[in-house]
Parts: sequence; structure tokens; C-alpha cells
Amino acid sequence: MGSLKGIGMLIIANILIMVTLAISANVLVYFVLPMFGIDVSGSFEARQLMFAAVFGFGGAFISLWMSKWLAKRGNKMQQVVNPSTPKEKLVYDTVEALAKREGIKMPEVWVYWDDVPNAFATGPSRNNSMVAVSSGLAMNLSDAELKAVLAHEVGHIANGDMVATTLLQGLMNTIVYFLASMVARLVATAMARGEEPSHLVYFIVDMILQIMLSFLAAIVVCAFSRRREFKADAYAADALGADAMISALQKIDAMSQRSVEWQGRESREDALATMKIYAAHGGIAGLFATHPSIEDRVNALRNRR
Repeated sequence: MGSLKGIGMLIIANILIMVTLAISANVLVYFVLPMFGIDVSGSFEARQLMFAAVFGFGGAFISLWMSKWLAKRGNKMQQVVNPSTPKEKLVYDTVEALAKREGIKMPEVWVYWDDVPNAFATGPSRNNSMVAVSSGLAMNLSDAELKAVLAHEVGHIANGDMVATTLLQGLMNTIVYFLASMVARLVATAMARGEEPSHLVYFIVDMILQIMLSFLAAIVVCAFSRRREFKADAYAADALGADAMISALQKIDAMSQRSVEWQGRESREDALATMKIYAAHGGIAGLFATHPSIEDRVNALRNRR
């Protein structure tokens, strides 16, 4: 029942977001901009660009704003406020020390029960974030390795990776929406042969193009994400030394290869995690990997020695 309730709340939230964005776009085009002498209501191209920007950036930033809530709804979590076990104390104290080192507000610390070794950081800003660790990660890594992974996560927060990725995602969304709309209008107009363009043709072409262009946009976003992973690894190496991070990556890689089930279950966390420890190796799949291969990450860390 709790899972169904969470799904229902997510659906309702998404509907409200879409309605809010649609209203905001109309208010911007027909009321706000005219107050400043900017009238784009008669220009299809300008109007669509405004709508694309509102939906592209608006959707991305609303997702960022909701990221902590979504993370907590997606996993059975427990917040660590007063650590009661040695592992909880290690996680909490490490995050606290790193946050003080960076001069940022202490992120919320959460643990969740899952055999899959994973950790992630999310949140709308450097001073409003959370770090979550799975039981599989905490129980299978040494203290030094666990601290290195936590440093990687705090590195994402300190580097502002969530906001940077959201800005890029918003830009890509805007380009996708705008180009799809423009091409769909041209196709619908051409097929109409001088008559009123078909709204159905416009809608179908627009949807197909959005799907196709979204794959190309995802390649750009994933490439950016892989670069941020190297930077977060570098942060961990600077904070606690490269050896512990290398050891953690190698151990997690070995664990993931021993369990096909872990790799099958990881997809449900993709929207939440800024650190997915697994990564595709080469080929087409590599273009859509949010993380570099373990080998590339280890080599980059070794080169820092």
C-alpha cells in the first residue's frame, strides 16, 4: 500500500507540475512580456521558444527541487541524526567533517536497506542536500573505503553538480522541444497543401521528433555526467587519498560482477543517484552511461599520485 501511495502521489505531482508550467508559459507570453513591450503572441516561433524554455528549464528545476523527496519515496530509508552503530557513526562523522571542510550546511544523512552496494547525493543546492548509503555498501567496504565513497558524494555537492547538470538538462530540453515543434509545424503545413494544417499530424510528428532528439540530448548530458564523476573522484582523492577510492571502486566492481541481480536492479535508482558506481563499457551503451568505466576512473586516480 505504501508503494502504491507513493506512485499515486508521484503521478499527481507530475500532473500538477505540467498544469503549473502550462499556466506559467501562457502568463509569460500573454501577460508578463507585453508589460515590458515584448509581444511574441503573434509569432509562432517566438511563442514556441518561450514555451520550450518554460517547460525545459521548469521541468528540470522542479525535478531538482523534488529530488530529495523522490529519493526518500523511492527507497525505505532511515535518517541518521543520532548514530547508534559504529557504521552509522562513521558515515555521519565523515559527512559532517567534509561539510565543515567545504563550509557548507551539513547534508542530511540517510541509510537504506539494500544488498546492492550504492551511495548517492542529491538535493537542490549545496546547502540543501542529502547523502544516502545502502546497507550493502556500508557492510562490505572497509572504513577507509566507505569514507572515500562518502567523500565522492560530498564532492558532488561541493562542486554543485546537481545544479550544473540541471542547467544542462534544461537547455537540452528546451532545444528538443523547440526543434521538434518547428519541424512538426513545417511537416504539418507541407502535408496540408495550402489548407489548415492538421493538429493530429503536428502532434504525431512532434512526439516522434521529441523522442528521437531526446536520445541525442541524453548523449550530451551523459558525457557531462561522466566528466563530473572524474571531478568527484578527484575530490575524494584530495580529501582522503587516492588509494582508498581506488580500492573502493575495485571492490564494488568485483561485487557487481559476482551478482547479475545487482545490475538488473540498479535501473530503478538512475533518476535519483548522482553516483552510480556501475558503468557501461564502450559501444552504443557507453554513450548513455552516466559514469565512466571503473578502469578509466582507477587510471585517472592513479595518475594523480
